[in-house]
Amino acid sequence: MQGPLAGLVVFDLTRVLAGPFSTQMLGDLGADIIKIERIEGGDDTRNFAPPFLKDVDGKDTDESAYFAGANRNKRSITLNLNSKEGQDLAKKLIAKSDILVENFKVGTLKKFGLDYSSLKEEFPGLIYCSVTGFGQTGPYSNRPAYDALIQAMGGVMSLTGEPNGEPMKVGVSIADLMAGMYASIGILAALRHRDNTGKGQNIDISMLDAHVAWLANQGMNYLSTGESPERLGNQHPNILPYQVMPTNDGYFVLSVGNDATFERFCVVAGCEYLLEDPRYAKAIERVKNRSLVTAELNNITSQKDTKWWLENLEKNNIGCSAINTLKEVFSNPQVKERKMVVEMEHPSVKGAPIKLIANPLKMKEGTVTYRRPPPQHGEHTVDILKEYLNLSDEEIKNHKSNGTI
Repeated sequence: MQGPLAGLVVFDLTRVLAGPFSTQMLGDLGADIIKIERIEGGDDTRNFAPPFLKDVDGKDTDESAYFAGANRNKRSITLNLNSKEGQDLAKKLIAKSDILVENFKVGTLKKFGLDYSSLKEEFPGLIYCSVTGFGQTGPYSNRPAYDALIQAMGGVMSLTGEPNGEPMKVGVSIADLMAGMYASIGILAALRHRDNTGKGQNIDISMLDAHVAWLANQGMNYLSTGESPERLGNQHPNILPYQVMPTNDGYFVLSVGNDATFERFCVVAGCEYLLEDPRYAKAIERVKNRSLVTAELNNITSQKDTKWWLENLEKNNIGCSAINTLKEVFSNPQVKERKMVVEMEHPSVKGAPIKLIANPLKMKEGTVTYRRPPPQHGEHTVDILKEYLNLSDEEIKNHKSNGTI
């Protein structure tokens, strides 16, 4: 089965996470992703290890788990962009491409004649997406950026952590991932624009912009009051109880989104008396009296064990969950039913498939496909040069000897 982007070609000049995450999504949807890597070392994340993928005997291969998580459905070609020959090959491949995605520091690709301004006249239908820390404009545009730096600068660290503890970053590289997600959305919109007009365009994605965009309700809390929200640990700034709750043998998450649900909670918990007190009965008042309400509810949930709470709350359609480890996540029957792990054969892992986190998109028609495992460094160089540029064995041999590929 082919994906909805089958037939499209992506010239992928990305590395690490934000860009590769975006192009992997395009690849999952059927696009042919030509991943350009440096001759020496390739994508930095090939060395972001341990852990490595393991072979059938449980021994480490030379493929990092990090790289594998963002690079399936791609073909890898090594190319020396510092050479005139490498730049010429790049342009010939771009001529065969619909989309170019890059996440080099601002100005780097201009030196190679591969920036948008240098290409737009020759390739008017090209969709060119740049993913950088701060975007192509502004006083910070030339700065390097990293996920933790963006989380700090963009405000989420000021919102995350215990009230009296240190600011905390999110446990995954969320600034990278969301920038990659916005890049994919922008590319899909640009494809629609090209369908309507025949013209390509330049998409400028900033990790900081993307970060600010998903501050969501907390960003709005600031804009409406002029006051920076304080860290609340695991509590919600606008809803209560919507947080981690203690039990007599651990913790669980309780999610009460409205007064009707709170009434059901009180019945289950045997604390209907709270409904007679306006500080507890109404959602707005519960938030206003956060310390009082939290202390009382914590005392109530601490009387019984986690299993009791989960079973009885679920019976009454009250949002709750155990706090799962990743082992528990990937063994969860819902996650299994939704097929959120995909297995693929990989040349580095003989005798057993590798496990990858699946794409969450579920569509009746033109769904995602898993056609290629994460590529080995430069694995498809010869194939791509023959397929797209019709180079002969002798020409490829000469490019190798010249250090072009």
